[in-house]
Amino acid sequence: MKLTRREFNLGLAGTSGLALLGASGPARAARNNEMNILCWEGYNTDEVLQPFRQAHPGASVKAESGTSDPDMINKLRAGEVNVWDLINLNQPWARGQLYPEKLIKPLNKDRFMPYFEKMSPDFAAPYPLAFADNGDLIGMPQRYGPFSFVVNTDKISREMAEDQGWNLFLDPAMKGRYGVLTYDNWNIIHMCLTGGLDPFKPVEGADLDTFRATADAIFGGAKLLTDDLVAMNLALINGEIDAYFTGGTYTASPARYDGATNVRGITPNSGPVDGKGGVVWIELTSAVNNPNPSDLAEEFLEFVQTPDICKAVAFAEGTYNPISQMGNEEVMAKFDSDELDAIQWDSLGEEMSRSLDYQVVASYDKLNELYNAAKRG
Repeated sequence: MKLTRREFNLGLAGTSGLALLGASGPARAARNNEMNILCWEGYNTDEVLQPFRQAHPGASVKAESGTSDPDMINKLRAGEVNVWDLINLNQPWARGQLYPEKLIKPLNKDRFMPYFEKMSPDFAAPYPLAFADNGDLIGMPQRYGPFSFVVNTDKISREMAEDQGWNLFLDPAMKGRYGVLTYDNWNIIHMCLTGGLDPFKPVEGADLDTFRATADAIFGGAKLLTDDLVAMNLALINGEIDAYFTGGTYTASPARYDGATNVRGITPNSGPVDGKGGVVWIELTSAVNNPNPSDLAEEFLEFVQTPDICKAVAFAEGTYNPISQMGNEEVMAKFDSDELDAIQWDSLGEEMSRSLDYQVVASYDKLNELYNAAKRG
């Protein structure tokens, strides 16, 4: 089964990057006629890459889609800084690992800072995680989305779901009425929040017991476990379940775009971390610190800021997401009312305000052990 982009597990590395690494000397020499991007799916589609190839006749433009953020980072650590020109990951990694380890390099501020001025309010400040502590610009934001849980609003109203938040899944009346979308790292984050814990700080002592009890309760009450978002949405639409644990705009969007607007991603009104109970992922695209760099890297990063390509990135690969460039009127004009409804544009600002930035889970190894025991049970 194909791994889904939001699992963030430590999947096996692909082989295409290694094949590129072994390219012959002449193939490696023409770096200004070559650009390789390691990315989440979307940037690797023909809708995005083919117009760039057409704008640069004769250029070799290749992309490889990853299975997890850590997996892609480990490719660079293993020597593939010689292969890739751009890397597209979620928000904590550029500041926390890639830049300190000199795996990525600063972007040209004169070239890219003006783009922030036309971004949506959450990013126009500009977005702080796009910068290193010394002020270097280390990545450009684009796709993002709140990610908590999903309900069928014909069975559970949006208002009730937002008010109850994660407690919805601890209600005895919900036993056997929900599924768990098994994106393991996200499940761990969300089980921490359900138990009143901060997943991004160390979880120790009695809090580990709280997490264990919460994981047991969530898995114990679930009717369905799957990592297939299509199957989960279908179960929701068919009435097999009324909600699913772990999901959001990203997972609900294909069903909504097909007309099932009763499938809705929910962000809790409140939660245990600074009053917030939701989490948002935000992708950053950064320039790899390739010792033989290609000028096409920044060309491509500027290319994906253009309105037509922004739309192609937002609506790629069968799942649909808002993008930071939607603050630009020319970009917004590319979206019709059905597309905006698919990505829950009506509530996006509210949901962002109730969401924490996705970060690395501080006690992942301990929590993962407890999580897997509960999952097996």
